[in-house]
Amino acid sequence: MTSKAPDFAGIGWAFPMGVNPSGGIAMVRGHDALVKAMRLILTTYPGERPMRPGFGCRLRDYVFAGATPSTAALIAQEVRSSLKQWEPRVDVNSVNVHPAKDDPTLLYIDIQYTMKATADARSLVFPFYTIPEEGCDY
Repeated sequence: MTSKAPDFAGIGWAFPMGVNPSGGIAMVRGHDALVKAMRLILTTYPGERPMRPGFGCRLRDYVFAGATPSTAALIAQEVRSSLKQWEPRVDVNSVNVHPAKDDPTLLYIDIQYTMKATADARSLVFPFYTIPEEGCDY
């Protein structure tokens, strides 16, 4: 008889909600649940959830800031602090924000993290789009 290790990340409903092939509620577990949770933190603006008004990340504050090095540094700090506060299952090792080579309005947020329960190092790349200044040719 083999024993299965407990699932460190838990199990939860998939977001957005959906159905599985047998018609039940689609669920996510393990590392997939962790990635979905981090994406949810990054895409939720503080104040959107009435019962958890501080939950989320202020990435939207930088949509009109342009894809500059100073914006990249501010985004990296915002992502790092939001994940540290709201995702206790990971240690964020680094957050690097860099522009896309072929799109001056796109920044890639590269999050290097370690899952605490397994000491498994992973990365998540999250695209972030900015809106160029008026009069710009982009």
